[in-house]
Amino acid sequence: MARTRITTQVAIMGAGPAGLMLSHLLAQHGIASVVVDIRSRRAIQETVRAGILEHSTVNLLVDSGVSDRVLREGDRHDGIELRFNGESHRIDFKDLVGESVWLYPQTDVFMDLAARREADGGDVRYGVTDTSVHELEGKPKLWFTDADGKEFEVEADFLVGADGSRSHCRRQIPEAARTQYFHEYPFAWFGILAEAPRSSDELIYANSEHGFALISQRTETVQRMYFQCDPTENAAEWDDERIWAEFRKRVNGNGFELKEGPVLEKVVLPFRSFVHAPMRHGNLFLAGDAAHTVPPTGAKGLNLAINDVRLLAEGLESFYGAGSAALLDSYSDRALERVWKAQHFSYWMTSMLHTLPGADDFSRARQLGELHSVVSSRHGQAYLAEAYTGWPGR
Repeated sequence: MARTRITTQVAIMGAGPAGLMLSHLLAQHGIASVVVDIRSRRAIQETVRAGILEHSTVNLLVDSGVSDRVLREGDRHDGIELRFNGESHRIDFKDLVGESVWLYPQTDVFMDLAARREADGGDVRYGVTDTSVHELEGKPKLWFTDADGKEFEVEADFLVGADGSRSHCRRQIPEAARTQYFHEYPFAWFGILAEAPRSSDELIYANSEHGFALISQRTETVQRMYFQCDPTENAAEWDDERIWAEFRKRVNGNGFELKEGPVLEKVVLPFRSFVHAPMRHGNLFLAGDAAHTVPPTGAKGLNLAINDVRLLAEGLESFYGAGSAALLDSYSDRALERVWKAQHFSYWMTSMLHTLPGADDFSRARQLGELHSVVSSRHGQAYLAEAYTGWPGR
């Protein structure tokens, strides 16, 4: 069967938030794109991910016309609490750096973007199979079979791999043309969704002798929480009482008690740090998890992906509008500058709050000294606040 040929300016592998945001930004400047994803729209929508948005991510969603739902239904957080030795210490973002973050699930970000691309007539194809990419150093070609079994070849000026941490696009780059940085962590997060009232109006990052815990929110009646566990832990072996007992000994104390309820979902989430450099090969550009992943402690994953496509959109707009390739040529360096800042911040938060297996008394005391150094210094708090809410873009 002959492939049906499509010609476009930008082909995008991956219809998650990064791929859809790029397609949306390009469309606003009259740049054509085709977006494909091997997942169905429903599967992407039902994938549970983190939900902390930096102020720049929120601004881009609203200012580019995707949706203002984040402002109406999201929760603005002006700070977080660091809790250790049974005491809470608030980091006041607004006072320290004048910014906030929004608690808004990634599922909702995807829903907003998917609805906007559909309303604008964007060419987005979900549930495709047999994907492959070719001629990355010339006119890239993307082959796929759509959900109806019809075969296509998309020829584009540029190809963007926004196809996640198991990126097919990334694997097509020759080994000699790439460097990969990788760090595996010796712990994971045991995550739950619980039917319970909110225990706190803001996120609580808790360090304890029993390990890390994160108390987050979802709605007035459903909450998401995590505690540090072994990566080999089997979530099915944990009943509700055992789960809540683990949270209690890590968070409760000095008058604070978690509000508990039935556990609706439970999952073990291993994590790692990964960077692929450079983020360009020929006319292929990588964005989001295809190029880098961070531990969730710093709430940076989705925000980095959105920053990547913001930079890419600027470069493509300059290329097609002004005939200049300068911003495209500098894309990888500009994106990686922020990526490495986020890697450092995420690693720092992770190492400061989690307990390493086999940690001795010195390690525990040193960790508490580090936490005291942060909360007792306005400069220390300001560094955390600036990094958490997001650095200025460029």
